[in-house]
Amino acid sequence: MSASALVWLGGSDFELRAIDLPQPGDGEILVRVDTATVCGSDRHSVTGRRPAAFPSILGHEGVGHIEATGSDAVLVDGSPARVGDRVVWSVTAPCMQCDRCIQGRTAKCRAVLKTGHEPIDGPWPLSGTYSTHILLRQHQPVVQVPPEVADGSAAAAGCALATVMAAVEAAGTLNGRSVLISGVGMLGLMAAAVALTQGAALVEVSDPDPRRVALAAELGAEESLSDAPMDVVFDFSGNIGAVGDCFERLDIGGVLVLVGSVSPGPVVPIDPERLVRGWHTITGVHNYEPRHLQEAVDFLTTYGRMIDWDQVLSESVRLDEVPDLFNRRPTALREVVSI
Repeated sequence: MSASALVWLGGSDFELRAIDLPQPGDGEILVRVDTATVCGSDRHSVTGRRPAAFPSILGHEGVGHIEATGSDAVLVDGSPARVGDRVVWSVTAPCMQCDRCIQGRTAKCRAVLKTGHEPIDGPWPLSGTYSTHILLRQHQPVVQVPPEVADGSAAAAGCALATVMAAVEAAGTLNGRSVLISGVGMLGLMAAAVALTQGAALVEVSDPDPRRVALAAELGAEESLSDAPMDVVFDFSGNIGAVGDCFERLDIGGVLVLVGSVSPGPVVPIDPERLVRGWHTITGVHNYEPRHLQEAVDFLTTYGRMIDWDQVLSESVRLDEVPDLFNRRPTALREVVSI
């Protein structure tokens, strides 16, 4: 038995290959991938904006059904992983033994392996979602998905929505607070939805694309048209100018959460006096912890219907059509691949 995997060879080159299916070891889970979604970071790898190993199987957002498990394979909630379970999984596979894992920062594990980032000649060949199968590692967070959550939204939970949950936790309570979201890609849109459901008094969004602003407005957010100070500011854009503007928008006691700055760029000047006198907090969030993946699925189960997924997700394409996606601009916030 073998998996059919789309192997990235570097640049814009891909090829379909058959890869032998492994027998899951202790704590491991073999999943038949049903649907994958294309994250912007995959595009960054292909264009060279982000260094990445190749040849490899890209893709880190996916949903599928368990086909086989090793001994003692468990889900995030502690229940045993069972053949037939429909699941999503984390971007990160930690060791759970290093000091960072012990401290609860598994996303920054010193020996972390990452879904869709590992070379096929390394210790985890079948690591990406652009494949009929993926082998999930021991300790890799896995969450069961209820049937009412559609494939496309479930797949995106494994990166975009779970990361948003980590960012919201870092910001503290949003109830009754004013919130500004800079950058309305998939993460920014999900952040607007979460903030609104958590009782934010005001949610403003900023993005140069009016179509994205309109998507957030349909949820109940408002376009940011002033420089009014805000209690909580999230930057998902990673744009250097936008990051500086976000700092300037903080009210007394305000919190700035940076999420989009994941590529090298110029240094952003920060006025330390303003930070001190304003009791400001600036923090960064990169990836997430197991609880955030569970929270993401729970959100889709309870509040997912508030989002018009037809406007967020593209029509699905086949696995062999994925290379064409990287040669054109995306048609939606997330492009869907039916495996």
